[in-house]
Amino acid sequence: MIIGTAGHIDHGKTSLVKALTGTDTDRLPEEKRRGITLELGFAHLPLPGGQVAGVVDVPGHERFVKAMAAGAGGVDLAVLVVAADEGVMPQTREHLDICRLLGVKAGVVALTKADLLEGLGEDWRALVEADLVALTTGTFLEGAPVVPVSSRTGAGLPELKAALARAAATLPRRPAEGPAFLPVDRAFTIKGFGTVVTGTLLSGALAVDDAVALLPAVAGARPGPFRVRGVQVHGQPVTRVEAGQRAAVNVADVQTEDVHRGMVLTRSGELPETSMLDVELTLLPAAEAPLPKRRKLLLHLGTAQVEATVALLDLDSLPPGETGLAQLRLESPVGALVGQRFILRGSRALPGRGATVAGGRVLSITPPRRRRGASTVVRPLLEADAAGQVAWLLKQAGYAGLTQTELFGRSGLSPKVLARTLELSGAKGQVLLVDRDRRLYVAQDVFEGLRQRSLALLAAFHEREPMREGLSREELRQRLSAQLDGRLFQRVVQALVDSGHVEAEKDLVRLQGRGRTLTLGDEAARTRLAAELSAAGLAPPTVTELSQKLGLVPAKLQELLKVLVSAGTGVRVSEELCFDARALEELRGRLVAYLKEHREISTQGFKELVGQSRKFTIPLSEYFDREKVTLRVGDKRVLRRG
Repeated sequence: MIIGTAGHIDHGKTSLVKALTGTDTDRLPEEKRRGITLELGFAHLPLPGGQVAGVVDVPGHERFVKAMAAGAGGVDLAVLVVAADEGVMPQTREHLDICRLLGVKAGVVALTKADLLEGLGEDWRALVEADLVALTTGTFLEGAPVVPVSSRTGAGLPELKAALARAAATLPRRPAEGPAFLPVDRAFTIKGFGTVVTGTLLSGALAVDDAVALLPAVAGARPGPFRVRGVQVHGQPVTRVEAGQRAAVNVADVQTEDVHRGMVLTRSGELPETSMLDVELTLLPAAEAPLPKRRKLLLHLGTAQVEATVALLDLDSLPPGETGLAQLRLESPVGALVGQRFILRGSRALPGRGATVAGGRVLSITPPRRRRGASTVVRPLLEADAAGQVAWLLKQAGYAGLTQTELFGRSGLSPKVLARTLELSGAKGQVLLVDRDRRLYVAQDVFEGLRQRSLALLAAFHEREPMREGLSREELRQRLSAQLDGRLFQRVVQALVDSGHVEAEKDLVRLQGRGRTLTLGDEAARTRLAAELSAAGLAPPTVTELSQKLGLVPAKLQELLKVLVSAGTGVRVSEELCFDARALEELRGRLVAYLKEHREISTQGFKELVGQSRKFTIPLSEYFDREKVTLRVGDKRVLRRG
């Protein structure tokens, strides 16, 4: 479990963490000099009952709210720190808003510098307490204990630890079986070990020797996968770290300069990086104006900060306090997790400046660019159960489908739940396992759509080219989609054959009962063409000559030649020459007999055997080579064996 501090600058957050844990989380020289926290600080805190919590101390200064957002992204339990001598201040409100938007569910209010209360009088204390009630009403801290503490004297520290332990007991565990997801907040080098990254594991688990990746990938850097060399939790070596724990992970073969805050450490192959997110978005009630249909804001997601265009889905604007659906289109890719919380801040001259205006949760991590009407597509994710989530993802994936590993990363479901969901959905005919080796699935609706499109394409083909026997399988696949998985296509064709809608013959497919159909005119032209080839024997006219002699346009002649070849009465020897099949078969017999007797034949000998000029003998000799009747050896040919 992770405890995070929140509150205005100089209200004593770091002093409180040091008093509770014995750790000074101000680690930068500038922090020591200025007396304020500029970066995230970390410690661990044993609680009554034996639980050990990680503590994230975050900055309170307005310019460093981005660090606060990074720290709060992994917080389970918040300690809202309010100084007794100042009460509620601007960053107190903003930090509480950030915690709410990031989905923090429980917490405690620490009234620090309590040793000053006696000198301030009862009226002041009553005023501070009234402000706290007003601040927390309607939030996860409504009714939470307010514990006066003094970091200087130690008063109230045992009571604060007890309050934290009671609040912690009510919290659910983070999903240890989901995709591994550790937003990186620090990276450094330890001599003899190499690169170490630290962060809070928000989901899943990581273990020594796991193959991991860093998202997003860095151009020019080694892409991975990398090996986990070692893991530490609270400074102690462990073999495995689970969701909800802060960890330091020693990653082999990674250069420290290639790792930065904002990256995500995940198991290799589980999650893709993305530049687009479908989200549920809430605009803060205190926002100065409605959020317009399009607006650029700074996205804080995990430890990442990136400019995003917020595009509302089917809304002209989002009023303060309201929730709607939106798509975030990012300036640069990030690693993201379904269900992950985020905040959006105004973008001013300096990165990270501007007020917190909105926040929400991620619904899908690799969506296409959404158009008008997209809210009806995305809305089912708000209440989807496991089966609904899987069905939605597969429908969105279309013909490409998704592997079980891809479904795991994009749904966040545990492996057991996902496997059971796929099994039940398959039994109900809602999903189809296309490739057992890759565990590739498609939605049954998508499969049915492919069947219907195939029938429509074949019908159009028969109307367009009535003299062709059928469409080649590859041509049909290309017309459906060049990226269509081969095994999925074979399943579609087999389903059409099994249902009696389609006939398949070798490489050709056609609608049942369809195929070549000739008009009376076509049949007459075919008869004349066959007679012309038969009469010509081994000296047929070229295609060009046939077109002129028979008065047929080239396209029509080519189709009729295909009819003859398919029927076995013609043989296409070259692009320009088609021979009568009986004449060619008679020549084959004479050639084989000659070779059996003489063992070889020269070019001149073959010319004499054919009784025609080189115009015909060269294409014929090459044809018999292709047909594996003869084998060329130098300037002669021999009978090919076998």
